[in-house]
Amino acid sequence: MVRAITSYQPRSFADLRREMDGLFGALLNNDTPSAVASWMPALNVAESEAAYEVSVEIPGMSPENVNVELKEGVLKISGERQQVEETNDKKFHRVEQTYGKFERSLRLSAPVDEDNVTAEYQHGILNVTVPKAEKALPKKIEVTTK
Repeated sequence: MVRAITSYQPRSFADLRREMDGLFGALLNNDTPSAVASWMPALNVAESEAAYEVSVEIPGMSPENVNVELKEGVLKISGERQQVEETNDKKFHRVEQTYGKFERSLRLSAPVDEDNVTAEYQHGILNVTVPKAEKALPKKIEVTTK
């Protein structure tokens, strides 16, 4: 599913949506809501004159399990968080951490410089900076007198 960057979901609505998706997914899979095999990390999108800045909350993941792609103006961030496995010496009574595959896609409205996109992961937050193409940047026009 590709979402335009113009759409904005308040944090509380996104949380409600995640919970509802988990509940219905669990009912259809005949499983408990805490064991749903997919999730949607929180995402922030900011735009300046020069670039788009996207941050995604993915704590507990390693960069090797995250994929960032940009194709035809669509930024796609995907990955997978592995489920904690039970061992012989302990049994989980409650699992509330989300796990499984995720994918977030955003259509960027301005032309971008695909060769200079950066992605950095620090303290559980993935920050992706997508610079706008030169032709998308505002051009200052000098006003002269006659």
